[in-house]
Amino acid sequence: MAIDLLLGLQWGDEGKGKIVDYLTKEYNLIARFQGGPNAGHTLEFDGIKHVLHTIPSGIFHKNATNLVGNGVVIDPVIFKKELDNLAQFNLDLKKTLLISRKAHIILPTHRLLDAASETAKGKAKIGSTLKGIGPTYMDKTGRNGIRVGDLELPNWKEKYRALANKHEAMIKFYNVDVQYNLAELEVEFFEAVEVLKSLTFIDSEEYLQQDIQKGSKILAEGAQGSLLDIDFGTYPYVTSSNTTAAGACTGLGVAPNQINQVYGIFKAYTTRVGSGPFPTELFDEDGKKMAKVGNEFGATTGRPRRCGWLDLVALKYAVQVNGVTQLMMMKADVLSGFEELKVCTSYQYRGEEISHLPFTLEDESLKPIYTTFKGWKEDLTKQREATTIPAELTTYIDFIEEFLQVPISIVSVGPDRTQTILRKEVFA
Repeated sequence: MAIDLLLGLQWGDEGKGKIVDYLTKEYNLIARFQGGPNAGHTLEFDGIKHVLHTIPSGIFHKNATNLVGNGVVIDPVIFKKELDNLAQFNLDLKKTLLISRKAHIILPTHRLLDAASETAKGKAKIGSTLKGIGPTYMDKTGRNGIRVGDLELPNWKEKYRALANKHEAMIKFYNVDVQYNLAELEVEFFEAVEVLKSLTFIDSEEYLQQDIQKGSKILAEGAQGSLLDIDFGTYPYVTSSNTTAAGACTGLGVAPNQINQVYGIFKAYTTRVGSGPFPTELFDEDGKKMAKVGNEFGATTGRPRRCGWLDLVALKYAVQVNGVTQLMMMKADVLSGFEELKVCTSYQYRGEEISHLPFTLEDESLKPIYTTFKGWKEDLTKQREATTIPAELTTYIDFIEEFLQVPISIVSVGPDRTQTILRKEVFA
């Protein structure tokens, strides 16, 4: 049995958590393959809102196992808080939540380094979440990192102290005002490490291969979005990991030919948090309305999201890079009430019209070229059938499908798991 893959196709915040939660009933194992607590996957059901940062989004399904893969970076302090929030649900986390021994650990000094580095950049800052993600991945590639499996070794605290001392020297190098009390931070950190050690650590690549051979149905869950990929995103305004389909292979230890379906999640419009180019960004009342109706604030940072029209040039790029086989459109309900909708179908770039993503989107000559659609007024939040949605929305969806040459299987019309329209059978 092959692995299906679910990932975001924009700048993150597409609604991946809801769709993973919605699909989990069809899978035995949900596996996160990259990122860390910079992710914020929001799930809503039974009138309660849940935000997960590192724990896979299938955790509320008692019949599913959830794996934090080797490509993920884990902050024990934030992880402990997630576990505390799950305590009320009486989940058997020792059994249903597994941690790869090869996943890397975020230290308190990684967060301090992140803050020092971002402060030193001044106006050139990239909009880091300041969770220590970048410095942790830097230590991983620099072969200095501490991994989950190290916590089982008798000398792990010696490795910790050597790396923390190195980090403090680097913080001084930045020559910026970062006030901290490391001894105080370490008390919380070491307590959280002991909680982490109470969970089940596994050699995840072997576990996954055995699961595949047994015929288990596995869903790989990505974090952030494809346009934040370290290689293929809008560099340098990107995250520190591979958020695209290739990242699932390295982040879980599975071969490319073991990937089956690739589910691509996108919003019916576009948002972005933090710095970086955004060709279709709106600064008018339409943009304000999207932000207000869509409640566009980061689930992890609380920062307001920038809003704009759907960019099909960027979306097609993400579809191609990932080999997307099915699309899921989120937040269609937010667009209700707009007199007209715009979709970017090409760019004006250096005196010519182009239909691909260029090397940089920061070029001042780059301007979006739009196709306009008639909007709809109907409230979609109570819709459950594709046959009853407004004709204007159907036209909008059909155009996107034709442009991308990929079917849109699911349309989300609200945050709750029940507010989901199945247009085409996902598992046909």
